[in-house]
Amino acid sequence: MNAVRTARQRARDELTSAIKAEALRQVVAEGPQRLSLRSIARELGMASSAIYRYFPSRDDLLTALIIDAYDSLGAAVEDVESHVPREYIRARWQALCAGVRTWARQRSQEYALIFGSPVPGYRAPEETIAPASRVAVVLGKLLADGWAAGELRQVQAPPLRPGLAEQAEGVATAIAPDVPSEVLARALVAWTQLFGMVSFELFGHLVGSADPADEFFEHAVGCMADLMGLPAE
Repeated sequence: MNAVRTARQRARDELTSAIKAEALRQVVAEGPQRLSLRSIARELGMASSAIYRYFPSRDDLLTALIIDAYDSLGAAVEDVESHVPREYIRARWQALCAGVRTWARQRSQEYALIFGSPVPGYRAPEETIAPASRVAVVLGKLLADGWAAGELRQVQAPPLRPGLAEQAEGVATAIAPDVPSEVLARALVAWTQLFGMVSFELFGHLVGSADPADEFFEHAVGCMADLMGLPAE
């Protein structure tokens, strides 16, 4: 019976992968708003009713694609950052940024799925939060290591207004509990700058100004490191 269950599970896993692969192809070709379970079933030679045993709705399938994309990005960044010695805080930040950019350029459609325009009518469920946080957790760890080692420099910045201070404390609680909210607020600025910069490059908004973007990206990553008070190395 175990062998039978294993064979059935393997067949189910293979068909689940095939469904997601076809779904991603449709997303690339027509956009996520046009994703259709019936169309996927037709392409895979399945009965329309059968696909609903794997994904009960379009939103369930879209969620699976989004989680896969976040996990792929998270794994790529974790891998490249893990190869930098832990004491080199600035270099870890540079590796994180390079990892995000490299993944985005290699998998632009998946990047667009998770960081592009929202899909009308779709609301991401709670199960996407942990995968979406993986890169932020990497940032939190390097900030926490830098703070614990006393290596984060003081930075002149406007005082936090009460609402922002509360938001920064919430971020600190999630990814770097021992790091002051002032540091986390600046990290949020760097975070949005990073993904905004990648999006500008990926979607062609740097053409005519900073394209190719290699030197601009390196310069901006350094500016963001200074903003967060990361030590020069």
